[in-house]
Amino acid sequence: MAQNNYNGALQKPINSGFDAKSTASEVIQGIDLNGKVAIITGGYAGIGLETTRVLSSAGATVIVPARDMAKASKNLEGIVNVEIEIMDLTDPASIDAFAEKFLASNRPLNILINNAGIMWVPLRRDHRGFESQLATNHLGHFQLTARLWPALKKAEGSRVVNVSSFGHQIAPFDFEDPNFENREYETLQGYGQSKTANNLFAVELDVRGQDLGVRAYSLHPGSVNGTDLGREAPMALFQQMGTHDAEGNIYPEVTQKLKTTEQGAATNVWCATSAQLDHIGGVYCEDADIAELDEGNIEHRYDEPSTLRGVRPYSVNGKNARKLWTLSEQMTGIDFPAK
Repeated sequence: MAQNNYNGALQKPINSGFDAKSTASEVIQGIDLNGKVAIITGGYAGIGLETTRVLSSAGATVIVPARDMAKASKNLEGIVNVEIEIMDLTDPASIDAFAEKFLASNRPLNILINNAGIMWVPLRRDHRGFESQLATNHLGHFQLTARLWPALKKAEGSRVVNVSSFGHQIAPFDFEDPNFENREYETLQGYGQSKTANNLFAVELDVRGQDLGVRAYSLHPGSVNGTDLGREAPMALFQQMGTHDAEGNIYPEVTQKLKTTEQGAATNVWCATSAQLDHIGGVYCEDADIAELDEGNIEHRYDEPSTLRGVRPYSVNGKNARKLWTLSEQMTGIDFPAK
């Protein structure tokens, strides 16, 4: 009988043998990806770049869709088995063109890592009027996954990995006003609901895909040093969280507690490749293990990154997952029955 993670039914750590200090290279040890094909959005910067490097080192062919081709070419120089293609997650036509080109190659898709994202940006809308964090972090990846579905099924054993965040704890998904048309824009709320959407999408995608050999996961990579994810975030937000001083400098004691990009990419790689997940899906992971359900029993402190853990029940709720799927189809104009 098929299992699902509705309402966090499967959100229990499995003692994977890894922890917050484990690196992507350690997680991939002993895994042979020769002949496998992976697509990694945002696979040319931050933890995405490290994920690309590690999957490539294990033999996979990695395709990196990029909005900035020059930056991607420069950052990926020297990494073998990498193909770079143009794509913009906020441009539906661009997503369709990328997917059509890949499908035309007749290759199965073994791993899709929906890794690209933006965080804490000013209010922006795409040409459809959709708020940019929702459009980039969720809707673009929903469309990409739908368009690549034939190749994911063709692999007869594939995985879709949504890079979410502890930030999902900031906000549930607002089904009444997802695009901030009737409420004041708060960038934290926009980010939080987009990350909640990543989790709900993985929950429902796994339900619909597992009989077809497609499993799905979401994850928190950890608090990672050296990424450019927060490049547009107001410094006041970091200061409010207690991570930066009055001059805007991160406290050295906080820096020491952050993950490296090698550690930040570990859960990406674990979700994408670990045999420990062969018979389980739809779960939210962290520190290369399945996360604990957070029902108010975990104390969180932003100056103690190790406490930023757990998954909120609303972001793995079965009713919410089904409702978001329907809304995502309506917003993108895509029929995605996942059959």
